Amino acid sequence: MADSAHRQALLRNLVTSLVKHEAIHTTWHKAKEAQRLAEKLITLAKRNNETSRRRAQGILYTPHDLLPKLFGELRERYLQRPGGYTRVLRTEPKSKYDQGASAILEFVDGPKDMRFAMTAAAVARDYALGRPHNELTLKNRTKVLRYRSDGQKVFDDMVEKIGKLDLAGTKQQGAKAPAA
Repeated sequence: MADSAHRQALLRNLVTSLVKHEAIHTTWHKAKEAQRLAEKLITLAKRNNETSRRRAQGILYTPHDLLPKLFGELRERYLQRPGGYTRVLRTEPKSKYDQGASAILEFVDGPKDMRFAMTAAAVARDYALGRPHNELTLKNRTKVLRYRSDGQKVFDDMVEKIGKLDLAGTKQQGAKAPAA
């Protein structure tokens, strides 16, 4: 079954935005479809030959801006990863009137990796409360650090930064409001 021109244009636009910003917010169904095309695009970049460059150029709307990023930074990031370059995270609907399923489509191991940040926040919270990490936190920590070359240092820095923010937030919450 052939895709309509509008559908192809929509998917190309979503993938172009994903490569440009490394994370996009859209509906869950659009994110799942765009994920397929984004995975293929990264696979083309990993091949790094003239044919794959031409095919990638045909997918992206602004190839002159994004091909260097795709065949440079993103290719290097995912060279050792066998697959699974993107992640779709469900989010709350944007509007109370439109209850359609929303999602974030993001590249994994990038600067905007939501699971990386959430795992760091969970670890920081466990440290602040003086409790051991649960199994899911340990599993997520292993997963987010697996293919990152400088992952442990970046993770520790983020945990420390979040810990300081959490500590400051706890102090503010503990302060009493002045009596009226």
